[in-house]
Amino acid sequence: MTLRQLEVLVKVVEAGSLTRAAGVLRMQRSNVSRALAELEAELGVVLLDRTTRRQSVTEAGREVYGRAVGILEAVAETHLLTQRLHDDPRGCLRLTCSVEYGMVVVGPLIEGYLARYPQTTVEVEYASRDIDIVHEGFDLAIRGGPLPDSSLVARKLGRFDYGLFASPAYVAARGAPETPEALGAHDVIHSSGQDVRPVWTLHHPQRAAPVRVEGQPRLRVNTGAAVRSAVLQGLGVAPLPTVMARAYVAQGQLQRLLAPWHPASVPVYAVYPQSRHLSPKVRAFVDLALSAFSAAESGEGGPR
Repeated sequence: MTLRQLEVLVKVVEAGSLTRAAGVLRMQRSNVSRALAELEAELGVVLLDRTTRRQSVTEAGREVYGRAVGILEAVAETHLLTQRLHDDPRGCLRLTCSVEYGMVVVGPLIEGYLARYPQTTVEVEYASRDIDIVHEGFDLAIRGGPLPDSSLVARKLGRFDYGLFASPAYVAARGAPETPEALGAHDVIHSSGQDVRPVWTLHHPQRAAPVRVEGQPRLRVNTGAAVRSAVLQGLGVAPLPTVMARAYVAQGQLQRLLAPWHPASVPVYAVYPQSRHLSPKVRAFVDLALSAFSAAESGEGGPR
């Protein structure tokens, strides 16, 4: 019996199929099937009832799965303890985030991380969905906004401040709104993950009560990067992170509208699995991100 065979069993049970487990483990499906068969032969029991359409875990399989999870967690903890003796980040850091957070947060951080820690490598998966980082084998995720309740650790890095932006061409053609209520007459670039109609709550630093305004959705897209691209093309008005828009404003490609009115800031978190011993490679990346956000909020720079 090998640790790899136990890992294969755990991933197959958690993924629900050999094919999905093979993707997580980065193995051929035939090798996953072989590892399971060898484990079953060594233990003398059937762990999974497999058919062409579905699989189910046997009673023996559930028992072995529970023991395997405990063994693998103990091995991982032992590895982390020995890494802490070195205390030098090393190995491959696997992280995931959205495309827009990759552009604004992760991309600039990776360069500094790799330069500072030469014994590390980084693998990033940009995704429009929230990946299950435990089952899919990621060390870390960068996420924004309210987080669902889970067993994961969420470390707040900082926040993204937002503003309303449009291109100079759009403003020349349609004019700039002078009050929040005037946005109702403007075209809006809308994220398809939001409500059917965009309703923005705008805040003012000198007013206690925010203002809710509704725009006319001219275009719906499904990522923040696509929203920014549409605004740059002059298709309408949209909220953008100020750190994302800053360079385009400096180059004359975007204009901020209605300042100092602004949408609510969005908190940004580093999310990772619970562990008594956080690995040096994860801790180093989180510390670097915390420093970057701290510098941005003190006016010394952006997340980088």
